[in-house]
Amino acid sequence: MTEVKLLLADSDGLRAVLEDLFTILGRDPEQLGQLGSLDMLTHGGELLNAALDTDPLDPDAWWSTIGSAGIPEFETRVLKLDLSDPRANILFGRRMERVRTVDEEAFIRLIRRLLAHRPMNHEAWTELGRLHEKRGEVDDAWFCYDQAQTHFPQLPTRDNFRVRMEKRMDGAGKRWKAPSADTREMFLERMESLAMKVATPEKEVALPTEEEDKESDDEEKLRTLLESEEFAAAFFLARRLVTGGETWAQPYLEQAQLNLDQ
Repeated sequence: MTEVKLLLADSDGLRAVLEDLFTILGRDPEQLGQLGSLDMLTHGGELLNAALDTDPLDPDAWWSTIGSAGIPEFETRVLKLDLSDPRANILFGRRMERVRTVDEEAFIRLIRRLLAHRPMNHEAWTELGRLHEKRGEVDDAWFCYDQAQTHFPQLPTRDNFRVRMEKRMDGAGKRWKAPSADTREMFLERMESLAMKVATPEKEVALPTEEEDKESDDEEKLRTLLESEEFAAAFFLARRLVTGGETWAQPYLEQAQLNLDQ
């Protein structure tokens, strides 16, 4: 593709290829900043090759480049990336699977940030749920499976987990209960907060003051988040409200999910 653009002297087309690549690589501000007024026909090919050499798209090639010693630097980098693009979300999810093989705690921190950007990634929710289940972190596993099934109801990960837990508890003469609504609300609030922390830096979101009526305050906050295109944060806030019985927030939940799907 790049060679064709160069042969055609298509500067705009080559710039578009690079912009698309950098979107897949998480819209790294440093990479995007390199585009600037760069002469694409002279330096575009070199920039693209350099980007792929330092940041391979193949997860195994990437892992062989950074290794376990590079995890702290990778985690620091993830903090400033926009991983809302589906391709970027999948790519970085595959990379995080490599991290998991040597550092489960780092994997959990990283995958939560990934999901804060794109909560409909049901595969990532399922993988995180399996890890929590393996570690005996039952509530966290339930929350992850619940999110996975919400976004992909054809795969009943939450229901299957409930069956496993009930059988396990029955065998021990106990009865298993799903986490309380309050605990689930706290989980969604944490995810909402995390989504805001990883929001695009240049966007300033003016939220309502505490003096306003609570329902009006929550509704105004939802509107503000949606207008500012902070769809992931809006999704977690709306889902928390709906979980708490605030049925008026359902249309906002659907609107946030629709924008995330797009």
